[in-house]
Amino acid sequence: MPVSAWCDTSLRFRRFSFYLMKSLLIGAASAVAFAPAAIAGPFINVENNAGWSGAGEEGLDFTGSATDFHLGIEGSNNNVSGGLQAGPMLVAPENAETTVELSGKAFGSVALSPKADLYGEISFATAEEMDYTNFGTKVGVKFKL
Repeated sequence: MPVSAWCDTSLRFRRFSFYLMKSLLIGAASAVAFAPAAIAGPFINVENNAGWSGAGEEGLDFTGSATDFHLGIEGSNNNVSGGLQAGPMLVAPENAETTVELSGKAFGSVALSPKADLYGEISFATAEEMDYTNFGTKVGVKFKL
């Protein structure tokens, strides 16, 4: 690989992104796989996320959708549960060409008390046309009534 390629910021970020996601997925898989708990096992998750924008008299306009076709594994151990899933993502923006990307997530939940759970998720999705990987997080607390 030429020296100039190492100076390219997007290439270095893509490599960092790849190794970061690889480490996170291996860590999540290890936590689930080696926990002395009941593993619920593998699952298939098909999920569509669509978007609309606009307001007022013009109403809402469809902007596009992304459909995940994921394979995953999940498990639990006492008050802790988690898993990971990944697979192809069909990206269909309005008035643009449909593409296939890669997406996935690692997720978990910890019971804080009998009435409260802390949950979190880290996700990724490739974006080849933009030549980078998108990352997202979700963190929250669920209170049971």
